[in-house]
Amino acid sequence: MIEIQNLNKSFGDKEVLRNINATFYPGQVNVVIGASGSGKSVLMKCMVGLVLPDTGKILYKGEDFIAIDYKTKKEIREQIGMLFQGSALFDSLTVEENVDFPLKMFSNMTKEERLERVNFCLQRVKLENANKLFPSEISGGMKKRVGIARAIALNPKYLFCDEPNSGLDPVTSRVIDLLIKEITEEYNITTIMNSHDMKTLFDIGDNVTFIYKGDLEFEGTIEDFRNSPSPLIEEFLGASYFQR
Repeated sequence: MIEIQNLNKSFGDKEVLRNINATFYPGQVNVVIGASGSGKSVLMKCMVGLVLPDTGKILYKGEDFIAIDYKTKKEIREQIGMLFQGSALFDSLTVEENVDFPLKMFSNMTKEERLERVNFCLQRVKLENANKLFPSEISGGMKKRVGIARAIALNPKYLFCDEPNSGLDPVTSRVIDLLIKEITEEYNITTIMNSHDMKTLFDIGDNVTFIYKGDLEFEGTIEDFRNSPSPLIEEFLGASYFQR
Protein backbone atom coordinates (compact mmCIF):
# COMPACT_ATOMS: atom_id res chain seq x y z
CA MET A 1 0.00 0.00 0.00
CA ILE A 2 1.11 3.55 -0.74
CA GLU A 3 -0.27 6.57 1.10
CA ILE A 4 0.05 10.19 0.02
CA GLN A 5 -0.33 12.73 2.80
CA ASN A 6 -0.69 16.51 2.32
CA LEU A 7 1.52 16.55 -0.78
CA ASN A 8 2.34 19.91 -2.36
CA LYS A 9 4.50 20.73 -5.36
CA SER A 10 5.24 23.97 -7.19
CA PHE A 11 7.53 24.90 -10.04
CA GLY A 12 8.46 28.52 -9.52
CA ASP A 13 5.24 30.46 -8.99
CA LYS A 14 3.08 27.70 -10.47
CA GLU A 15 1.33 25.41 -7.98
CA VAL A 16 1.04 21.99 -9.60
CA LEU A 17 -0.22 19.90 -6.67
CA ARG A 18 -2.06 21.24 -3.62
CA ASN A 19 -2.60 19.22 -0.46
CA ILE A 20 -3.05 15.84 -2.15
CA ASN A 21 -4.16 12.93 0.06
CA ALA A 22 -4.68 9.50 -1.49
CA THR A 23 -4.26 5.79 -0.80
CA PHE A 24 -3.28 3.13 -3.35
CA TYR A 25 -4.09 -0.48 -2.52
CA PRO A 26 -2.32 -3.81 -3.27
CA GLY A 27 -3.91 -6.27 -5.67
CA GLN A 28 -5.86 -3.43 -7.30
CA VAL A 29 -5.53 -1.13 -10.30
CA ASN A 30 -5.49 2.38 -8.85
CA VAL A 31 -6.16 4.85 -11.66
CA VAL A 32 -5.11 8.50 -11.48
CA ILE A 33 -7.06 10.62 -13.94
CA GLY A 34 -7.21 14.25 -14.93
CA ALA A 35 -6.93 16.53 -17.92
CA SER A 36 -3.56 17.37 -19.43
CA GLY A 37 -1.73 19.68 -17.04
CA SER A 38 -3.79 18.59 -14.04
CA GLY A 39 -0.73 17.36 -12.14
CA LYS A 40 -1.22 13.59 -12.39
CA SER A 41 2.13 12.97 -14.09
CA VAL A 42 3.94 15.12 -11.51
CA LEU A 43 2.25 13.10 -8.76
CA MET A 44 3.56 9.86 -10.25
CA LYS A 45 7.06 11.34 -10.61
CA CYS A 46 6.98 12.33 -6.94
CA MET A 47 5.92 8.83 -5.96
CA VAL A 48 8.87 7.17 -7.73
CA GLY A 49 11.41 9.76 -6.65
CA LEU A 50 11.96 11.57 -9.94
CA VAL A 51 10.57 14.82 -8.51
CA LEU A 52 10.92 16.00 -4.91
CA PRO A 53 7.71 17.45 -3.46
CA ASP A 54 7.84 20.69 -1.51
CA THR A 55 5.94 19.32 1.50
CA GLY A 56 4.04 16.20 2.45
CA LYS A 57 4.69 12.48 2.81
CA ILE A 58 4.78 9.46 0.50
CA LEU A 59 4.44 6.32 2.62
CA TYR A 60 5.40 2.88 1.32
CA LYS A 61 4.05 0.50 3.97
CA GLY A 62 4.43 3.28 6.51
CA GLU A 63 7.97 4.30 5.47
CA ASP A 64 8.21 7.93 4.33
CA PHE A 65 9.94 7.66 0.95
CA ILE A 66 11.02 11.30 1.12
CA ALA A 67 12.61 11.18 4.58
CA ILE A 68 14.19 7.71 4.70
CA ASP A 69 17.91 7.05 4.30
CA TYR A 70 19.51 6.19 0.98
CA LYS A 71 19.76 2.44 1.65
CA THR A 72 16.06 2.06 2.54
CA LYS A 73 15.04 4.23 -0.40
CA LYS A 74 17.12 2.03 -2.73
CA GLU A 75 15.40 -1.07 -1.35
CA ILE A 76 11.99 0.42 -2.10
CA ARG A 77 13.05 1.50 -5.59
CA GLU A 78 14.09 -2.08 -6.34
CA GLN A 79 10.49 -3.11 -5.59
CA ILE A 80 9.13 -0.68 -8.21
CA GLY A 81 8.34 -1.62 -11.81
CA MET A 82 7.74 1.05 -14.46
CA LEU A 83 5.75 0.81 -17.69
CA PHE A 84 6.50 3.96 -19.65
CA GLN A 85 4.18 5.67 -22.11
CA GLY A 86 6.46 5.01 -25.08
CA SER A 87 7.61 1.60 -23.79
CA ALA A 88 11.16 3.06 -23.52
CA LEU A 89 12.86 -0.04 -24.88
CA PHE A 90 16.52 0.07 -25.82
CA ASP A 91 16.58 -0.03 -29.63
CA SER A 92 20.03 -1.61 -29.73
CA LEU A 93 19.02 -4.50 -27.45
CA THR A 94 16.92 -7.53 -28.32
CA VAL A 95 13.64 -8.25 -26.56
CA GLU A 96 15.45 -10.74 -24.36
CA GLU A 97 18.18 -8.26 -23.51
CA ASN A 98 15.64 -5.53 -22.71
CA VAL A 99 13.83 -7.75 -20.20
CA ASP A 100 17.15 -8.94 -18.79
CA PHE A 101 18.41 -5.38 -18.27
CA PRO A 102 16.96 -4.77 -14.76
CA LEU A 103 17.94 -8.28 -13.69
CA LYS A 104 21.50 -7.69 -14.81
CA MET A 105 21.59 -4.32 -13.04
CA PHE A 106 19.84 -5.07 -9.77
CA SER A 107 19.82 -8.83 -9.10
CA ASN A 108 22.44 -11.34 -8.02
CA MET A 109 21.14 -14.03 -10.36
CA THR A 110 23.47 -16.08 -12.53
CA LYS A 111 23.18 -15.74 -16.30
CA GLU A 112 21.22 -19.00 -16.44
CA GLU A 113 18.84 -17.88 -13.70
CA ARG A 114 18.29 -14.55 -15.44
CA LEU A 115 17.47 -16.25 -18.74
CA GLU A 116 14.98 -18.50 -16.98
CA ARG A 117 13.31 -15.46 -15.44
CA VAL A 118 13.31 -13.58 -18.76
CA ASN A 119 11.64 -16.53 -20.50
CA PHE A 120 9.06 -16.79 -17.74
CA CYS A 121 8.17 -13.10 -18.05
CA LEU A 122 7.95 -13.28 -21.84
CA GLN A 123 5.71 -16.33 -21.59
CA ARG A 124 3.53 -14.45 -19.10
CA VAL A 125 2.90 -11.72 -21.69
CA LYS A 126 2.55 -14.26 -24.52
CA LEU A 127 5.81 -13.42 -26.33
CA GLU A 128 7.51 -16.82 -26.09
CA ASN A 129 9.23 -16.64 -29.47
CA ALA A 130 10.28 -13.00 -29.51
CA ASN A 131 13.59 -13.26 -27.60
CA LYS A 132 15.94 -12.44 -30.44
CA LEU A 133 13.84 -9.77 -32.13
CA PHE A 134 14.72 -6.08 -31.90
CA PRO A 135 12.16 -3.36 -31.01
CA SER A 136 12.16 -2.18 -34.63
CA GLU A 137 10.92 -5.62 -35.68
CA ILE A 138 7.83 -5.77 -33.46
CA SER A 139 4.50 -3.94 -33.31
CA GLY A 140 3.48 -1.22 -30.86
CA GLY A 141 1.36 -3.66 -28.88
CA MET A 142 4.23 -6.13 -28.65
CA LYS A 143 6.53 -3.35 -27.43
CA LYS A 144 4.06 -2.61 -24.63
CA ARG A 145 4.04 -6.29 -23.68
CA VAL A 146 7.85 -6.34 -23.64
CA GLY A 147 7.66 -3.26 -21.40
CA ILE A 148 5.34 -5.14 -19.04
CA ALA A 149 7.66 -8.17 -19.03
CA ARG A 150 10.59 -5.93 -18.15
CA ALA A 151 8.55 -4.13 -15.47
CA ILE A 152 7.71 -7.40 -13.68
CA ALA A 153 11.15 -9.01 -14.10
CA LEU A 154 12.22 -8.17 -10.55
CA ASN A 155 8.91 -9.28 -8.99
CA PRO A 156 7.87 -5.72 -8.07
CA LYS A 157 5.46 -4.92 -5.28
CA TYR A 158 4.56 -1.66 -7.01
CA LEU A 159 3.83 -1.12 -10.71
CA PHE A 160 3.57 2.37 -12.20
CA CYS A 161 1.97 2.65 -15.64
CA ASP A 162 2.10 5.98 -17.48
CA GLU A 163 -0.63 6.12 -20.16
CA PRO A 164 -0.04 2.45 -21.13
CA ASN A 165 -2.56 2.57 -24.00
CA SER A 166 -1.19 5.66 -25.67
CA GLY A 167 -1.00 5.21 -29.45
CA LEU A 168 -2.63 1.77 -29.50
CA ASP A 169 -5.72 0.66 -31.41
CA PRO A 170 -8.81 -0.32 -29.35
CA VAL A 171 -8.26 -4.08 -29.65
CA THR A 172 -4.61 -3.90 -28.59
CA SER A 173 -5.50 -1.47 -25.80
CA ARG A 174 -7.94 -4.01 -24.43
CA VAL A 175 -5.24 -6.71 -24.47
CA ILE A 176 -2.83 -4.48 -22.53
CA ASP A 177 -5.54 -3.49 -20.04
CA LEU A 178 -6.46 -7.08 -19.27
CA LEU A 179 -2.82 -8.10 -18.97
CA ILE A 180 -2.13 -5.35 -16.44
CA LYS A 181 -5.24 -6.34 -14.48
CA GLU A 182 -4.32 -10.04 -14.47
CA ILE A 183 -0.75 -9.42 -13.36
CA THR A 184 -1.88 -6.99 -10.64
CA GLU A 185 -4.24 -9.54 -9.12
CA GLU A 186 -2.03 -12.57 -9.68
CA TYR A 187 0.99 -11.10 -7.88
CA ASN A 188 -0.90 -8.79 -5.49
CA ILE A 189 0.87 -5.73 -6.92
CA THR A 190 -0.05 -2.17 -6.00
CA THR A 191 -0.63 -0.80 -9.50
CA ILE A 192 -0.86 2.95 -10.12
CA MET A 193 -1.93 3.95 -13.62
CA ASN A 194 -2.05 7.43 -15.11
CA SER A 195 -4.76 7.56 -17.76
CA HIS A 196 -7.41 9.72 -19.38
CA ASP A 197 -9.01 6.70 -21.07
CA MET A 198 -12.46 6.26 -19.52
CA LYS A 199 -12.90 2.79 -21.03
CA THR A 200 -9.73 1.63 -19.29
CA LEU A 201 -10.89 3.24 -16.05
CA PHE A 202 -14.27 1.52 -15.98
CA ASP A 203 -13.06 -1.78 -17.46
CA ILE A 204 -10.15 -2.57 -15.13
CA GLY A 205 -9.94 0.16 -12.48
CA ASP A 206 -10.67 -0.61 -8.85
CA ASN A 207 -10.09 2.83 -7.36
CA VAL A 208 -9.81 6.28 -8.88
CA THR A 209 -7.98 9.46 -7.89
CA PHE A 210 -9.26 12.45 -9.85
CA ILE A 211 -7.06 15.53 -9.89
CA TYR A 212 -8.46 18.81 -11.22
CA LYS A 213 -6.03 21.68 -11.78
CA GLY A 214 -3.75 20.46 -9.00
CA ASP A 215 -6.49 19.77 -6.45
CA LEU A 216 -7.84 16.40 -5.36
CA GLU A 217 -11.43 16.41 -6.58
CA PHE A 218 -12.27 12.77 -5.84
CA GLU A 219 -10.77 9.64 -4.33
CA GLY A 220 -12.66 6.38 -3.96
CA THR A 221 -14.10 3.37 -5.70
CA ILE A 222 -15.04 3.27 -9.35
CA GLU A 223 -18.70 2.81 -8.44
CA ASP A 224 -18.72 5.90 -6.21
CA PHE A 225 -16.95 7.85 -8.92
CA ARG A 226 -19.50 6.76 -11.50
CA ASN A 227 -22.34 7.95 -9.27
CA SER A 228 -20.70 11.13 -7.98
CA PRO A 229 -22.84 14.29 -8.20
CA SER A 230 -19.72 16.44 -8.68
CA PRO A 231 -20.20 18.81 -11.63
CA LEU A 232 -16.45 18.64 -12.33
CA ILE A 233 -16.65 14.86 -12.71
CA GLU A 234 -19.71 15.22 -14.94
CA GLU A 235 -17.81 17.74 -17.06
CA PHE A 236 -14.73 15.50 -17.28
CA LEU A 237 -16.75 12.44 -18.27
CA GLY A 238 -18.68 14.46 -20.82
CA ALA A 239 -15.50 15.86 -22.33
CA SER A 240 -14.19 12.29 -22.57
CA TYR A 241 -17.27 11.32 -24.64
CA PHE A 242 -18.19 8.64 -22.13
CA GLN A 243 -21.87 7.81 -22.01
CA ARG A 244 -22.94 6.48 -18.65
